[in-house]
Amino acid sequence: MPLASLPEDLAATIEVALAERNRVAAVVSEAVGDGLSDLWFVGAGGSHFTSSPVGALMDAKGKSVPTFRVNSNEFVYDTPARLGPGSLVVVTSHNGTTPETIQAIETARSHDVRAVLAISRDPESPLAAKADEAFIYGSKHVVSEPTQILLAQIGYSVLAATGDQTPAERDEALDAYAGLNEAIVSAVAESDGNFAALAAALAAQPIIYVLGAGPSEDIARTLSMCYLQEMQWIHSAAYNAGDFFHGAFEIVTEQTPVILYLGEDRSRPIAERTRAFIQKYTRQAWLVDLQDLTLPGIPKAYRAEVGALVLGALTSRIAQHFEATTGHSLTERRYMFKVQY
Repeated sequence: MPLASLPEDLAATIEVALAERNRVAAVVSEAVGDGLSDLWFVGAGGSHFTSSPVGALMDAKGKSVPTFRVNSNEFVYDTPARLGPGSLVVVTSHNGTTPETIQAIETARSHDVRAVLAISRDPESPLAAKADEAFIYGSKHVVSEPTQILLAQIGYSVLAATGDQTPAERDEALDAYAGLNEAIVSAVAESDGNFAALAAALAAQPIIYVLGAGPSEDIARTLSMCYLQEMQWIHSAAYNAGDFFHGAFEIVTEQTPVILYLGEDRSRPIAERTRAFIQKYTRQAWLVDLQDLTLPGIPKAYRAEVGALVLGALTSRIAQHFEATTGHSLTERRYMFKVQY
């Protein structure tokens, strides 16, 4: 199967998300003014994983408003006790039809939360219709990039509105996201050779392990669960790069395939420790390392932060290389969208 091209609407979709920053700031400022007590990012599967960068952002810089990332089903069936009138709940679903995420809105409403914000591609979706405000990016094919831009805008707007950062600091940070399209295009060109070799070497392996730390932990889960398992029917497992040394590393032999993500954030020493181990004990150690990328258009001070989004985009590119190698379309499913579950 020929290698797919990058989505034609990548740049345009990123611009749609970037253009929402003032509306996001206004909505968040109103919530903070009304007494925002806590912030929740809720989603399922890949939509849950996309909130990893904003979760890392709020952990690193947020002092005034506790922030939580929760799976939609857990939010519904194991609802946190502190959810209440001061809560701002952000729900994400690409198509806006994920049942448990729609149900999460009803759970939030039953606790009289301050507001529910939705991020989705479809303005007519149930998710968008049930939210107080919906931020729509429109594309069927560009998903994580606009979602993560919008989530970053929400995070930085909370930081600025609460005084954890100045408005100037927020604006400087969000300006850095304007270079994302250029950085992704460059990163794909720099990585395609490595990814072609990776897919050729690993496509027929009985199982592939994928590791990451910090924001990259959920990027590893995305590759393992959303792409290799769901879209390629390849056995895979993802682990935190630190937890890897508490059991999983015992199954590594010189033929065990391991893909490791390395960012430039505070978790990098964790990933570097893992890199040293896998490069010593397996011949199938494959790295996706942010330090190998030039990231044109991204200010040096924001390489770690915006670079996490680039690593996410490269994950989609890895999936396209597997598709080209296996001949198994990324749209083919056994169960998803086909049966009741």
